[in-house]
Amino acid sequence: MGNSLHNKIYLGRRSIALSSKRTQALLCIAAFATIGLIWLAIRAF
Repeated sequence: MGNSLHNKIYLGRRSIALSSKRTQALLCIAAFATIGLIWLAIRAF
């Protein structure tokens, strides 16, 4: 039971690691979009 739980956690971390590039890309795009919106808001004032 402990081994199966360890395997599930390991597989979960592995799948997250494999999809980390997509996650980092989405976070980067979201960061640039947020910075752009803040810049537009500051420029509007």
